[in-house]
Amino acid sequence: MKILIIEDEQGLRDNIVSYLNEDGNICESCNDLAGAISKLASYTYDCVLLDIGLPDGEGFAVLNFLKKQMKDELVLIISARNSLDDKVKGLNTGADDYLTKPFHLAELKARVEAIFRRKAANSNNRLIFNEIVIDLLGRGVEINNEPIILTRKEYDMLLYFIANKGKVISKNAIAEHLWGDEMDMHDNFDFIYTHIKNLRKKLLDASANDYLKSVYGIGYKFSAV
Repeated sequence: MKILIIEDEQGLRDNIVSYLNEDGNICESCNDLAGAISKLASYTYDCVLLDIGLPDGEGFAVLNFLKKQMKDELVLIISARNSLDDKVKGLNTGADDYLTKPFHLAELKARVEAIFRRKAANSNNRLIFNEIVIDLLGRGVEINNEPIILTRKEYDMLLYFIANKGKVISKNAIAEHLWGDEMDMHDNFDFIYTHIKNLRKKLLDASANDYLKSVYGIGYKFSAV
């Protein structure tokens, strides 16, 4: 999953990022309300871990922003506030769960996985684009009813392209979505080209249509046109 951690306590924030990264999740983080709104306005996440007591405002504003923008990120509130009023307000404003500090990281992970499973159970668990079928739970891909083998990054990239089909996506947006804060470790976007080249080859070898188009000077577009 791609997870945004909104938490102003640096030690806890770093521990959460490190723990969730161990399972191959892509974790980004920020420590205030302004940073959270900025990231959510620009990018899409599978789950948001939200502290409601932020230095520049109430975390409830994040829930209101998500609702106003009609975004469907899962939200797990993590807060030292344990009053019934705060819990009810958070859940009624759109949070999927509420976890009171202090907590064990293992429980946090279990809560995240539980709300993700609930969301998946309410969908058909498949994303279909013409001859390409993606199993969202099993993380499998079939083309013309035949399975193909993709790396984790190739799978995530294909899912991202199909979810944004018809749109021109910049190299920076691709790097930010798939590598998160790790993208700062790279000097250029050559690593993106390599992954896209490999993904495109596998799709074509499996007799898929050539959907991946390079848009000169900008990025890429996944389209049947």
